[in-house]
Amino acid sequence: MTELVRGTPGLVRAVNDRAALHLLLRQGPLTRPEISRLTGLSKPTASQVLARLEGAGLVVGNGLRTGLPGRVPETYRVNAAAAYATAVDVTPDRIAVRTADLAGAVLGEAEAPVPAGPGREALVEALRAALALAPAPRPPRRVVVGVQGAVDPTTGRLAYASEEDMAAWLFPDVERTLAEALGLPVRIENDVNLAAVAERAHAAADCPDFVLLWADEGLGAALVIGGRLHRGHFGGAGEVGYLPLPGAPTAREAGHPYGRHGYQELAGGEAIRDLLHAHGVPGADFTETVTEAVRRAGAEPGTGAGAGAGGRGLAGAGAAAMAGAGSGTPESAEAARAGLAAVAGRLASGLASIVTVVDPGLVVLAGRLCAAGGEPLRALVERELHALAHSRARIRLSAVTGNPVLTGALDLALTAVRDEVFGGPPPVTPCP
Repeated sequence: MTELVRGTPGLVRAVNDRAALHLLLRQGPLTRPEISRLTGLSKPTASQVLARLEGAGLVVGNGLRTGLPGRVPETYRVNAAAAYATAVDVTPDRIAVRTADLAGAVLGEAEAPVPAGPGREALVEALRAALALAPAPRPPRRVVVGVQGAVDPTTGRLAYASEEDMAAWLFPDVERTLAEALGLPVRIENDVNLAAVAERAHAAADCPDFVLLWADEGLGAALVIGGRLHRGHFGGAGEVGYLPLPGAPTAREAGHPYGRHGYQELAGGEAIRDLLHAHGVPGADFTETVTEAVRRAGAEPGTGAGAGAGGRGLAGAGAAAMAGAGSGTPESAEAARAGLAAVAGRLASGLASIVTVVDPGLVVLAGRLCAAGGEPLRALVERELHALAHSRARIRLSAVTGNPVLTGALDLALTAVRDEVFGGPPPVTPCP
């Protein structure tokens, strides 16, 4: 039987303070009467709450609200300078950093070089230099770092990461070591998971159960179930690049669990480039070939779009999105449509296994490959997926602009800082 917690005066004050802070963060600046009305607190209680929060430096006055009849009320807002948070995105080529205040206003963003060597000392110096490029008036209360890999909570080591790309990170207890060396609270998170966090306020805002497929040079996925990231026991949930699929080498054949095999070898950037080259579509890399395939596929004679070879051309929204977009011969358009259909088939083959197990309401397509394919590729993937799996999941393109990893990292960092500064997440209801 659950033991009830007594509503002591201190607990009641904490709940009311937290309710007012989260309200001001979402809707401020607000007057005392507005805070009273929106929280359900009495006016004397709302005044006491504001006095406590002003005294703690968490709320400041925002001036008078003029232009209304009667007494001119003073407005209040969260003190954005009460705390700061920082997001970091690490790739093999650069370290990107973004810092924001408690209200979420971005104070600075910059890029810095990756570590010069493989040792942890080089990593610490590179991170310290990157953080200095986007400084806050005071040290951030939380730093969230996105990486190509995931920390295994059972060992504290970075797993699912190649030594070639992440050599400087492969040492024991990586989060605690970096936090102590930098003198800051550090959390390391998988970059695709962070992209999914960012998407919760965009393409997935109306769906608490969704899968994000990141299709780029590499493949990855993030699982959000009940509005929460699912990381798995060893931190590797969503590492779908290693998913065994027909037509791709297996881990046994590759000779290593992290070798070249599985979904990655079938639908990763390099494989997609080669696939489209085989269909006569040129391009130096996968983004160029996919973009060119979309352009060429719009050159259907007479209409600018239509069914491709074997009935596997563009349908519905995919055809409409490309109508009139292409140029070239009918043969090159036909080949490009067949190539795009093959790309969609490969992406859908992996997604079919994922959605069959997870049963999401939505799949978000992200990464440069999906961005290059746009709506035509999205429509094809949706058609192929619904043909392969008993799933009614909607398929949407990512709606996050800019760097989704930094956006998601900053979201996680700010959530942690606000919970710490405000005393927890928003209460269901305040205590009158």
